[in-house]
Amino acid sequence: MTSKRLAHAAQAAVLSLAVALAACGTAPAPQVAQQAALARAPPGFPADVYERAAAQGAVVYRVSPPDALVVITVRRGGSLARFGHDHVIASRSLQGFVAPAQGRADLFMPLDDLSVDEPALRTEAGLDTQPTASDIEGTRTNMQDKVLRVQEFPYALVQVRDVDAKDPASASVSITLLGTTRTSTVPLTLVRTQDALRVIGSMELKQSDFGITPFSLLGGALQVEDAFRVRFDIRAHAPASP
Repeated sequence: MTSKRLAHAAQAAVLSLAVALAACGTAPAPQVAQQAALARAPPGFPADVYERAAAQGAVVYRVSPPDALVVITVRRGGSLARFGHDHVIASRSLQGFVAPAQGRADLFMPLDDLSVDEPALRTEAGLDTQPTASDIEGTRTNMQDKVLRVQEFPYALVQVRDVDAKDPASASVSITLLGTTRTSTVPLTLVRTQDALRVIGSMELKQSDFGITPFSLLGGALQVEDAFRVRFDIRAHAPASP
């Protein structure tokens, strides 16, 4: 495997996706919709908490594809950075529930269907290089098999607590990736209408936060930057009427 291919794989690690920090999504109309939304839920996912809340009359929103977009931008570094590529990893599969009255949300993101270097997203990120189709496929394969170990850790998990809806809004967000959990306070932009909620924001994370050693070659001349940027745009709609 070439050093360039290894660099792409390590860069893609970033998709730690940390991702998914938002706290909202589309509303479930109790149990049938909830079960459908969580067809791929990880073991132990606390759907029952939201089922009970909905049964007691609380407003419960559901996050379901494709109403959430999470985009991770990974940058190359070092004096030989020109021989590598920056990468954009994306997910439209964020799922879970939000209970505003309880100030909490629980979300999960399957890691087996992440996209790599979609042209439109690369353009939005302002990236100035274009990997070949072979590079992209190699990055995706190595990312899933060697870096994220998707067979062993198929999901990124997100817990949102202590939501502060004042302007500017913020929340405590815990992200679990590769069995490691990190918590930080994340600023959010909340856009409300009569029957919808949109959450927009971004944050910076580090590969090393999740036990990932950033790729480095030739004494750091070709490397992947430890820090990576996550941006998210998540839309929620009011629950269906009983």
